Amino acid sequence: MLKSRIIPCLDVNHGRVVKGVKFQNLRDAGDPVELSYHYETQGADELVLLDVTATRQDRIAMLETVELVRRRLGIPLTVGGGISSMEDAGRLLNAGADKVSINSAAVRNPALIQAMSERFGSQCTVVAIDAKMTDGVFQVLTRSGTTAESLNAIQWSARAQALGAGEILLTSFDRDGTRSGYDLPMLDAVTSACSLPVIASGGADSVAHMVDAFEHGAHAVLAASIFHDGNMTVNEVKEELARSGIHVRI
Repeated sequence: MLKSRIIPCLDVNHGRVVKGVKFQNLRDAGDPVELSYHYETQGADELVLLDVTATRQDRIAMLETVELVRRRLGIPLTVGGGISSMEDAGRLLNAGADKVSINSAAVRNPALIQAMSERFGSQCTVVAIDAKMTDGVFQVLTRSGTTAESLNAIQWSARAQALGAGEILLTSFDRDGTRSGYDLPMLDAVTSACSLPVIASGGADSVAHMVDAFEHGAHAVLAASIFHDGNMTVNEVKEELARSGIHVRI
C-alpha cells in the first residue's frame, strides 16, 4: 500500500516565506532555505515551493531560491509560480525541482500539460487547481486567485489527467489560511472525476482535518500555518496519523 504523504508548503514572495488568508494579507514566515531543511529533518515526505506573485508579475518562479533550497534538500521538491512555457519548466527542473506545478498557464494553454508530460514525464507534471464554490459549482481561479475562469474544477481535473498530468494539487480558495479544515466536498468530487494522486490543500488546522482528507480520497495533504506557527512538527503529525490508522512513513 502506498504511504500517505505529508507535504509542508512554502509560499514565497521576494525571497521570503509568507502566509496569508485566501491568498491575501501576507505575513512573513521565515527563510525558505532554512525552513525547507527544517521540515526535512522533521520527516516531511516532500516539499512544495510556490512563488505567490510570479504569475501576476509575469515572471518565472525564483530560480536562485530553488537552487539554494536544493543544495540542502534531499526530499522531492515541487515548484510552481509563473511557469508559462516548456522553457520555464526546464529551467526550474535544471535548477533542482523534481516536479513543476502549473496553474494559470495550463488553463490558458492546456496543450502545455501534454507537452510537459511528453518531454519531462508525467511524474514531473503537476497541475495545480485553485477553486472556490460559486453558484453551486467549484469554479477555477487563476493568477493567484484574482481571476475567476469559466471552468469547472471537476471537469478540469479530468481533462488534466487526459492531457498527461501526473498529479493534482487541489487548493480550496475558500479554506486557504482559515484553518477550518479541507474542503471535503471538493475533494470528493475531484477524486471521483480523476484517478490521479490528489494533494489536498487549504484549511489544515489539526491532524483530524488531515485524517478527514485522507478518508475522502487525498493521497497527500499540504499544510503551512500549522507548521510555520509551530503548532506541531511533521513527526508529531505523522505519529498521530499512524495512531488514527493512516499509513505514513515514520
